[in-house]
Order: sequence, then structure tokens, then C-alpha cells
Amino acid sequence: MARAMLALTIVAVPLAGCAGKRERPQPAAAKAPPVPYARDPYPSTYRAYPGVPTLVRNVTVFDGEGVRIDDGSVLFADGKVVAVGRALDAPAGAQVIDGQGKYLTPGIVDIHSHLGDYPSPGVQAHSDGNEATAAVTADVWAEHSVWPQDPGFGRALANGGVTTLQILPGSANLMGGRSVVVKNVYARTMQAMKFPGAPYGLKMACGENPKRVYGTRNQKPSTRMGNVAVDRQTWARAAAYKRKWDKYEKEGGDPPERDIAMDTLRGVLAGEILVQNHCYRADEMAIVLDMAREFGYKVTAFHHAVEAYKIADLLKANGTCAAVWADWYGFKMESFDGIGENLAILDRAGACAFIHSDDANGIQRLNQEVAKVMASARHAGMPVTPEHAWTWLSIGPAKALGIDRVTGSLRPGKMADVVLWNGDPFSVYTRPEKVWVDGALLYDANDPRRRPVSDFELGQPGMGDVK
Repeated sequence: MARAMLALTIVAVPLAGCAGKRERPQPAAAKAPPVPYARDPYPSTYRAYPGVPTLVRNVTVFDGEGVRIDDGSVLFADGKVVAVGRALDAPAGAQVIDGQGKYLTPGIVDIHSHLGDYPSPGVQAHSDGNEATAAVTADVWAEHSVWPQDPGFGRALANGGVTTLQILPGSANLMGGRSVVVKNVYARTMQAMKFPGAPYGLKMACGENPKRVYGTRNQKPSTRMGNVAVDRQTWARAAAYKRKWDKYEKEGGDPPERDIAMDTLRGVLAGEILVQNHCYRADEMAIVLDMAREFGYKVTAFHHAVEAYKIADLLKANGTCAAVWADWYGFKMESFDGIGENLAILDRAGACAFIHSDDANGIQRLNQEVAKVMASARHAGMPVTPEHAWTWLSIGPAKALGIDRVTGSLRPGKMADVVLWNGDPFSVYTRPEKVWVDGALLYDANDPRRRPVSDFELGQPGMGDVK
């Protein structure tokens, strides 16, 4: 009885309190608002060099999207293409250039270069393109190795008519890090070259390079199945990381721990960063496409893609491009089954395909590489017109870099990245005569003051093209 009375007393006290003064429920502690991390902490500071309104007329035009205009004219001003056609009038004050016997094209876009990361001269002290210390180094960014004084930039401009290029980490790793797209201009800093608004890329590699580099160290991966295993484990981690950060950026609270490598992979899974995948064999490319489907990302382009012609339908179905060489194959087992018609077969099948260099010398002759493809295609009964072939040099790679809305062809409103060739650009005897970037004349074969000489070359007789 005494215990029962005590229990009633204990219960009665709080009930009496509630009846006398109702306390308001305390809200849960408010979550801190989300603070997203910077997606572009090293932003472009690029500013176009000054130019003058220019009309090039009486010239053969390849517009970069498959159109040829004989006796054509191109007008550009304020850094943009203004008009393309025949018999255009020159506005007051415009510079007028007679292009009789010459060709005018968009500047060449090279999707695969290591200029600046492996600059000239090629010595160990300059070797900054492969962070070959772990199979996955998605945390490194190629732009942090780019040396703007690399003489290779000027040679690509003056000898090759290259106005835009993507600089990638090397292929020692499965995930080698971020790439960066730059405009081929003279600059003191990497950021002053950085293409405004161009998406980042993630350099991936499959095949022999990663398994050789790490297998010889008795590390994983040492086989192709090891390559895929490490990739899948990493993508699974990335998916979990993305879920945490997506939740935090939506709801706030305590931020997850930052992981610089996972930031990049999260960007891929979100579709903000484009996958540029070094891969040679057709069967491996097919596996990579399955892996991309498994984890929900897209392979934008396979680079080198020596056996791409075997899976043209698969590439087309997945909307994945192939960046290839004309006839560079057979130098290792996975590159053995190449053919000169690779690019033409892909193009004929409706797949996205184009040329690339991956070489400091090759980037100076990409027009001649395409000429080789045209010859192989003609020999195989697949003739390609020169105006269509130019799409492999400009608009094709521009699409795979996500910048085709602003460059890659001579359409009004696009950047005036333009090359005047002193003859048929598919002839080995032809060279760029003038090169404009955003309408600024940066190279003129007839003006010694407009020939590129890197600061690094000054005072070093024999190293530069012109001094």
C-alpha cells in the first residue's frame, strides 16, 4: 500500500505542473547551412589579345562543319566570327587580306596533349606528367604542372595551326587526374591560358600501362582484371562520397570530410567532369563502357582507340567518341591491330571520331595526319572530301571537350580562332601563314615580330625557331 501511494505521488507532481504552466516543446538544434566547396578554385584569368576587324576574301574556306566555300570570305571582329560567305563587304577600318590560292579554316583543336607537363627540352627535371605513385591519383590536376614557357606551345601554333588543346596527365595510372583545356596563347601563368568555361576532364587508362607500372612493383593491379577491380572499388567509394555530399549540400548540418580525389570522381558522376579514357583494345573499351553503365557515368572519349573500328556500332550507341592516330600503331601488343582506315570507318558508321596527337612533334602536323587517313580511306574505297575531313580537326574534338558552342568552326558568334594556310592544308608543302586566336593575330609567317619565341629560349642559340 505504501509503495502504491508513493507511485501516485510521483506521477501526480508532473501532472500538476502541466496543468498549471504548459511548457513549449524545444525545437531540435538547427542544422548549419551547407557550404559547398569551390568547384573551380583556380579560375581562368584568360583575356583575349587585342585584334582588329579583319576580312579575308577570295579564299577557299573549310568552315569546320563540313562546308566548303570557294572564292569565299570570312569577316571577324571583336574576337568573334561575324560573317562567312561570298563577296562580303569590309566595314570601315577593317584590315582586308586577299587569300587568292590560300585556304582558311578554324584553328585546330587537339584533345590529347602533354605540352607544358612534358615541356621541351625533355629532361627529367621537366617530367611532370605522370604521378606514378599509386594506381589511382584522381587528386592531381594536370594544370598544376603546366609550364607556360614550354616552347612546344609556340611551335604548335606556328607550325600546326593549333589554337586549343587539352593537356592531360599521363597514362601510368588507372585514374591519372584532371585534365585542363587551354587556349594556345602566350601567357605568364597557366590560368591566363585556361579556356574560359571549358569542363574539366578525368584522365583514365586501361590496359598495359597501369598493370605494367604497378605489377612490376608487386602492387595491384598487375593484370587487366586487377585494373577493373581497382576501378570498381574506387567508383563504389566515389558513389558513397557523392551521396554524403549531395545530402549535405541539400540539407546542411555537419559537412563530410573532404577528399580531393573523390571531389573529381563526384564531378564525373554528376556529369560535370568528362571522362577521357586511354584505351587501345576493342574488348577492353567494351568492358569500360559496361563499368560506366554500372556506376552511372559516361565515357566521353576513348583516346588512342587503335581497335575502335571493331566496335563502331557500340561507340555510336553509347555516344562515346574515339580520338585516334592516322597510322601510329604496332609499338606494343595492345596497339598491334591498328589499321589506317580506323578513323574513316568510324566516321562512315556514324560514330564520333577525330584525330589527336599525344606528341609534341605530331601536334605540329595534325593536318598531315588527317591527309594520311584520307589516303587510306580512298585506297579502301571510302573517299572523304577535304571539307568533311576538317571536322576531324576542329568541331569533332571541340564537341568532346564540351566547347563546340564557342569554337571549332567558322560560324557567326563563335570565337575567331582562325588559320590562313598558304596552300592546300592537306599538302605536306603547306604551312600556316597567319594564325588568329579570338581575332588577335598571334602568328604571321611574314612578320618576324609575330613569331613565337619562349622566354626560356632567349639567349640559347639553336633552341628557338626564330630569334
